Amino acid sequence: MKNVIVLVSLFLTGLISVHAQEKINWISVEKAQELIKKEPRKVIMDVYTTWCGPCKALDKNTFGNPDVAKYINENYYAVKFNAESDIDVTYKGQTYTNPNYDPNRKGKRNAQHLFAQFLRVRAYPTMVFFDSDFNVIAPISGYLLPKQLEIYLKLFKNDTYKEINTKEDWEKYQKEFVNEFKS
Repeated sequence: MKNVIVLVSLFLTGLISVHAQEKINWISVEKAQELIKKEPRKVIMDVYTTWCGPCKALDKNTFGNPDVAKYINENYYAVKFNAESDIDVTYKGQTYTNPNYDPNRKGKRNAQHLFAQFLRVRAYPTMVFFDSDFNVIAPISGYLLPKQLEIYLKLFKNDTYKEINTKEDWEKYQKEFVNEFKS
């Protein structure tokens, strides 16, 4: 009986360790710019707000999915950016601020950061994809499930987006795409 308890404990400890490794390694815009110089890689940026319910669901259900986390960690630099924060962001030599930020509105809607405006974020959540030179490829708005996000992760990672020029090309890509992520 003692051996069974030890084995179950080791098994559960292993599951917890594996689960802990499946979290996305979120970094700042500045850190991504620094890393991209050493090892070029595409970037996915989660643009969110603290009051946004779908943003929280995206975090938990999609970014918390082990397949999504593993794929992002292996193929992208992942940046998390609060679109209503008061931090200064320097991107490609330009510093962006949130001049209308109100510190008394924490947890409530606040002014949109100028960097979010620059990225053309019009809804939350929005995932902005960047190439390996940190140029914007495209913003994708809305709450996506893991399998819905997978198509974009692979589209941009593999540069397939460069071959899609028409609505018909996109429809063909979607039809032929084979999901590999669970749930």
